[in-house]
Order: sequence, then structure tokens, then C-alpha cells
Amino acid sequence: MNDLGILLAKAVAEIKQLEKGETFFVRDLFKGYKWNRIPRKTRIMLGTLFLNYVNSNECGVKPDEESTAGQQRYIVL
Repeated sequence: MNDLGILLAKAVAEIKQLEKGETFFVRDLFKGYKWNRIPRKTRIMLGTLFLNYVNSNECGVKPDEESTAGQQRYIVL
């Protein structure tokens, strides 16, 4: 499950389950135990890939503000 392409595809697919106006972090797109099983380095790389995906595709999501922990928050349009 640590293949970045697969993880990114799962995160992007999960966006469809969110409603307009909802805010979320990439970690929210995975079940807690699955997110915790992903190595930290891979989670960081996934966050970067997800941000790049959102910025370069019309997916109905845009970056919001960062949390105090430096995690990017997103909002569904």
C-alpha cells in the first residue's frame, strides 16, 4: 500500500465523498489505522503530490490555510 501512485489515486477518489464547503487534510482521506501504517516519509511525499495534483487539475478542491503543524488544509468547492 506504500506505492505513492496508488495512495494518490485513493486520496483523489475519496474527494468525491466530501460535500461542498468541507475542509480536510490529506490524512482525513484515509482511515486512521491505514494512515498510521504509511511511513512518515511517504506521508510527506504524498502530501506534496496531492498539493501538486490539486494545483494542476480541476478537481473541485483548492488549498486553504496551513495548520499550526504545517499541514495543508483543503476546501471543497
